[in-house]
Amino acid sequence: MNTSEEFDFIAEKCLDIFSKKAQDYGTAWRILRTPSLTDQIYIKAQRIRSIEQKGVSYVNEGVTPEYIGIVNYSVMALIQLEVGVANTMEELMPADQAIQLFKKYLGNAKSLMANKNHDYDEAWRKMRRSSLTDIILMKLLRVKQIEDNDGTTLISEGLDANYYDIINYAMFALIKLNENETNN
Repeated sequence: MNTSEEFDFIAEKCLDIFSKKAQDYGTAWRILRTPSLTDQIYIKAQRIRSIEQKGVSYVNEGVTPEYIGIVNYSVMALIQLEVGVANTMEELMPADQAIQLFKKYLGNAKSLMANKNHDYDEAWRKMRRSSLTDIILMKLLRVKQIEDNDGTTLISEGLDANYYDIINYAMFALIKLNENETNN
């Protein structure tokens, strides 16, 4: 498989989980403000780093579901940036609308990934997965700082660019994990 196909394969897994949770819970996540979504992503990235450092997990889940959660919560954050936060049950969107927006933002992330992959010659393939985790955490700290500054930046990219980067770094980690599973 090439990177585009690998991305699509992982994206289908992420979409499947997002869709099933939308059926189970609806779009209750729409009540979350973006800083709350950022914190959810941070928790998942920090758990991955903790497992990488300790080499063992006491909760019987690997890191794959955490990376998928990072992708999905990042897409939710992008949706919230576009449509705003729901404050009441009446403001929640239908699951099918959320799924369409999810596909849109994951497609945007893929386009960005393809452009950057061209320019960087897929340098991420030579990176350690732990470095991808660290970069995700760094991006999250940047997002938190931008959020603390009410979304304003002087020279840096905004929240959306950072969420897209987080999605793509998590996708790269998921591709690497999938390759390891395939090769074993």
